[in-house]
Amino acid sequence: MYQKDFSISTSGQGLIEITNQIEEIVAQSSTDQGLCNVFIKHTSASLLIQENASPDVLSDLNNFFKQLVPESGSYLHSIEGADDMPAHIKNALTLSSLLIPVKNKSLDIGTWQGIFLFEHRHSKFKRQVNVSVFN
Repeated sequence: MYQKDFSISTSGQGLIEITNQIEEIVAQSSTDQGLCNVFIKHTSASLLIQENASPDVLSDLNNFFKQLVPESGSYLHSIEGADDMPAHIKNALTLSSLLIPVKNKSLDIGTWQGIFLFEHRHSKFKRQVNVSVFN
């Protein structure tokens, strides 16, 4: 197994493509065929595999989750701000880890698929991501 962490600085709510960073780690692992696990070490951000061709898809997803989990809700947990509990709920509705096949020393994903970090908070954060590549 090959394992490496990297960090991503976010600038508030939205989706940031991290496919290239993960591809670099897969290449460093020298794994021809296997599996790649990507894990985010946070409870107010998450991971998605989504279309990376049209930015409208990302905007629509962000807007959908804002409507699905409004900040104006009646939440008990609010000491970190109005966006904190909704961020935890969005994390619960999405994923903290992804398992992706590796083929020919590369992620075996579709043409229009990308891997995204989904930041659910308004503030800037430095998010930690772990990538583990298995033969």
